[in-house]
Amino acid sequence: MKEQKRAWTYSRIDAPEDAHGSLKSQKKELFDYAEQMGFAVTGSSEDLGSGLDFNRTGLLEVMKAAGDGKMDVLLVKRLDRLGRDMVRILEFLRGLDQLGIRLYSPMEGEIRFAQFDELYHELVMSLE
Repeated sequence: MKEQKRAWTYSRIDAPEDAHGSLKSQKKELFDYAEQMGFAVTGSSEDLGSGLDFNRTGLLEVMKAAGDGKMDVLLVKRLDRLGRDMVRILEFLRGLDQLGIRLYSPMEGEIRFAQFDELYHELVMSLE
């Protein structure tokens, strides 16, 4: 029998509080998606606030869990839930890719660093 992939969910809303239940709805959607894909959710992190700041508690938890080998897959509702700074997002994707962790979204399917490799190099070169 094939071993289930371990999934970690990450949710973020761009607000100081979840007055409308958006974060809860996002988490439910990710847990439902994990079940649909046959993934076992082993952890979950979330943030309330701007996607411009990459020093968010939940995102730092994701990075630590990834580095500690606690996941095979990261689930996000959309790529922009990770943040709004494309260079930082691409660096994050590259890090996941180097660890062998795949990124999935119920709205965008599997998101691979290779899709953005050329863009990443162009952005980095433009910053130098």
